[in-house]
Amino acid sequence: MKKCIGVILLQVCMLAAWAQTDSTVPDSVMQRIYEQVKTPYKYGLVVVPADNSKKLDCPTVFRKGKNWFMTYVIFNGRGYETWLSESKDFLHWTTKGKLLSFSADTTLWDASQKAGYPALEDIQFGGSYQWQPYNKKYWMSYFGGRETGYEAGLLSLGMAYSAKDPSTPHEFERQSQPVLTSRDNDVRWWENKKQFKSSVIWDKQKITGHSFVMYYNANGDSAKDNKKTRWFERIGMAVSDDMVHWKRYGAEPVMHHPVGITGDAVIQQIGNVYVMFYFGAFWQDRKGAFNRFACSYDLVHWTDWQGANLIESSTSYDERYAHKSFVVKYNGVVYHFYCGVNNKEQRGIAVATSKDLGKSEVEFVK
Repeated sequence: MKKCIGVILLQVCMLAAWAQTDSTVPDSVMQRIYEQVKTPYKYGLVVVPADNSKKLDCPTVFRKGKNWFMTYVIFNGRGYETWLSESKDFLHWTTKGKLLSFSADTTLWDASQKAGYPALEDIQFGGSYQWQPYNKKYWMSYFGGRETGYEAGLLSLGMAYSAKDPSTPHEFERQSQPVLTSRDNDVRWWENKKQFKSSVIWDKQKITGHSFVMYYNANGDSAKDNKKTRWFERIGMAVSDDMVHWKRYGAEPVMHHPVGITGDAVIQQIGNVYVMFYFGAFWQDRKGAFNRFACSYDLVHWTDWQGANLIESSTSYDERYAHKSFVVKYNGVVYHFYCGVNNKEQRGIAVATSKDLGKSEVEFVK
């Protein structure tokens, strides 16, 4: 009898150990996360370009004091600059100014492209959403480039920083050289063409063994196993211990799909689950561009949601694309900010919510 009990206890311990090391997030947990983050009510556009020569993209929302702030990028023909807006209620926004601007010196590596994203924001879902300083500085990662035009030429990842209040418009300082490029000696097969949006979190528990983790999407001009996947974007990782020096993590993407784009990861944490909000586009099984999510226990292995899109095209202002997430939960309401693109290629920031808050009166310029 004692021998049988011992065998049973051993089996229980082995099962427990397996459960702790299994990186797959169960379907029941994925469903629970979906129920917490879904936003079935589209409020509408909240930030639009002043004229049709400009296109808005990539919202990131943070809190300072009682107010909310949104960074986003504007393409104006030359390239991307990074802008800031302010709101008291998530629904009405006032443009404040720029954080990253074009350079007068056109020989700089990032002279004509500076698409920035606040780094080290509090990632707790329903948390403070504060932009946390490190080493007495506020940080942004950004993709930059010298060539003019829409995502033209070599695009690489850089780091910018400021000791000033990030809720007040001012020019961030930038490191003189990019931190990751497609020309690095250790560049991976899926990212040897261009780097795009990056998102940096503060891993204070050092789950990866490092303090800072960057997720970014990139494309490559050659594929490892299937040449049909060339040019598709995938999400990979890099890590750092000082926000200045970065190294690639792993050889493979951490999130990708057989066809099309998988990109613009933004990480939040719900309990012991990390949630990656990202967008997909031009997949085998669905048209257009749309927002989805994946979940992880360790920031490295991600379980992809198999259910309905979080955001997809359904209105006149997002009939072409509805993509690129930033999700906020505040006072019991979930706000899902995204980029809406219509068939005229007008591009602005829209929001969907978990509660019906009515309809926006903001429209694209006629």
